[in-house]
Amino acid sequence: MPAEVDAGLALLSDQLILATVLLYVFAMIGYALDLGFGRSKVKARAVAEPALVTVGGGTAAPPASEESPAPAVKAPPAWAMWAGPVAVGLSWLGWAANLGSILTRGLAVGRWPWGNMYEFVVAMCFAAVSAFLFMNLRYRIRFLGAFVMVAATLGLGFSVRYLQVQAGPVVPALNSYWVAIHVSAAIIASGLFIMAGVSGVLYLIRKDTSVRLPSLADLDRVAHRAIVIAFPIWTFAVIAGALWADKAWGRYWGWDPKEVWAFITWIAYAAYLHARATAGFKGKAAMIVQLIAFACLLFNLVGVNIFLGGLHSYAEVPG
Repeated sequence: MPAEVDAGLALLSDQLILATVLLYVFAMIGYALDLGFGRSKVKARAVAEPALVTVGGGTAAPPASEESPAPAVKAPPAWAMWAGPVAVGLSWLGWAANLGSILTRGLAVGRWPWGNMYEFVVAMCFAAVSAFLFMNLRYRIRFLGAFVMVAATLGLGFSVRYLQVQAGPVVPALNSYWVAIHVSAAIIASGLFIMAGVSGVLYLIRKDTSVRLPSLADLDRVAHRAIVIAFPIWTFAVIAGALWADKAWGRYWGWDPKEVWAFITWIAYAAYLHARATAGFKGKAAMIVQLIAFACLLFNLVGVNIFLGGLHSYAEVPG
């Protein structure tokens, strides 16, 4: 690996990250406007009329003069119809800038661009936005856009403010092709788990009277599909990590904090999938289990590197 760093590409990577944050913020605003104004809103509710019971026990329709008026529906403003498509376009532009920042960072240092916490969080936010955009092509989940962009913007903002380090070489333990296998799988799975986590938080805070937030069924479906895809990828990441540990340290398992919390996260998501398939744990109960698993994931990805030591303590978190 070359010891020198291409300062020009490193600077371009930093500038692309700032552009990514701005594009994600504008996309978030567009999704919020689409969610708030882009759909027709029912202004009046139909009043249910009591059924008329006939002598034979059947029902008869009320007289035409007593029928309830149809609920008044207000059409959304003309500008609001464009908020959603514009937000999706800005999301793709931000996604491209995010990808460009990762590629230029890797080219600047001549290695895989996730060798420290800053690079990992940037890649994880990219994976979360990728999961949303590509799932939106298939399942039309634009209603989650504002919330996913909030998570991505906060993640990138946190990484730039507190985790950013200068582009440079990494410790010898990370100079391995296993980075492309183990860490890449963890990043992809984490992006999908973030999608599920966002859906789970909305599921718990949503009120029955809300007409703007997605339905509980939609949120449950998105979370479940994301986890069904992510769980085997995370399983592969854990196995690949054990194989890498054997190659690097001569053992598959050593009770290192990172290893322990990666396995705890795996158990927690396995518990969610089991709970989801169990009749007594559908709905809110299963979603609570999913959010516990998501909390384990976040602690494993960030908390372990910041608060705990061990063989994985080379994350280069600024002091």
